[in-house]
Order: sequence, then C-alpha cells, then structure tokens
Amino acid sequence: MNLRLSLLTISALLVGCSWNAPPPVQPVKVVKVEVPAPVYHPVLPDKITPMDVEWRVLTPALMKEYVDDLDQGEAPVNVWYAVSTKGYENLSNNMAEIKRYIRQMLNIVEYYKNLANDQQEDDDGTIE
Repeated sequence: MNLRLSLLTISALLVGCSWNAPPPVQPVKVVKVEVPAPVYHPVLPDKITPMDVEWRVLTPALMKEYVDDLDQGEAPVNVWYAVSTKGYENLSNNMAEIKRYIRQMLNIVEYYKNLANDQQEDDDGTIE
C-alpha cells in the first residue's frame, strides 16, 4: 500500500504540471518612438568693436614738408603706407562683400534657430 501511495504521489508530482495547460503567451509589442535630438543653439559671437584708424592723405607738398622737418630733426620717423585709388576702391569693395556675407550668414543662422523653435512648439505646444 505504501508502495502504491508512493508511486501515485511521485507520478502526480512528475506529471502534475502537464495536466494544466500553460497560459497562452502574449506576443511582445515593440513600439518605436522617435524622439528628436535636442537642438543646440550656439551663442552668437560678440559684436565687432573696431579700433580707430587715423587716415592721412599725403600730397606731394605735405610729403616735402615732412621730409624737410625730418631732415631738421623736428618730425618723428614714421613709416607711411600708400594705396592707389584703384586699390582703395578694391579694399572698399572687399569690406562691403565681407559685410554682405556676414549678414547673409546671420540670416541663415536665424532661420534655422526659428525653424527649430517652431518644431519644438509643434511637438509639445510649448517652447523649451
């Protein structure tokens, strides 16, 4: 009798779990959420603060006067740079081109900054 009871208990333990059907396994749902990367807005550089430049126009008369004063020891020894009229015109045009380029680059930066702010407003209704 003990043997029967032991066999019955052992068999119940061994096959007991197989009598109950396992619960159905739910498939795993994979949800893809796209989160845009935060947009970095670099700080614009400081404005340019140009230094004063002293312009002097040297005519032949002024140059003669300077050389005479220099010979007498009454004038400081200076190094003079000269630009032709065409060279000055080219210098002026180059500076105008630099100013135009900087203005256009700042407009592009402003456009992308506003674009990023508009996208953030659309995503959650507030500006971060």
